[in-house]
Amino acid sequence: MSLTREQRDRLVAAARAVRENAYAPASKFLVGASLLTSDDRVFVGCNVENASYGLTICAERAAICAAIAQGARKVLAVAVATDLDEPARPCGACRQVLAEFGADMQVLLVGRGAEVVVMTLAQLLPEPFTFGGAGTNNGDGVGQ
Repeated sequence: MSLTREQRDRLVAAARAVRENAYAPASKFLVGASLLTSDDRVFVGCNVENASYGLTICAERAAICAAIAQGARKVLAVAVATDLDEPARPCGACRQVLAEFGADMQVLLVGRGAEVVVMTLAQLLPEPFTFGGAGTNNGDGVGQ
């Protein structure tokens, strides 16, 4: 699936905007994420740190939770925005969670500059765990 210029710009702008709401008192590393679902809705999330570090929620997983809570099940693309010079990649846990809802999704990575790195989730996570096992899923990106 190829994103239109409008979809790409909308996702990048949403990720950059929600990044400003991140709660990162320890790391000061603000991250925003936005998702485009198969029904053309956009959902956002930001990282939320916790004094008990293991309870910290990444922006990508916060956005997935928001989408699922609103009934979305298929994600076509995700944008991840940071304030680094070079765009950052999602962590391994986020890659796995994203794969649950669209193993073939596009991933847009942005830092403080104008560069947008475009990858596929399959490039970032070539063999995700699935409910079907052995890298299988039911054809819509959701392993069951």
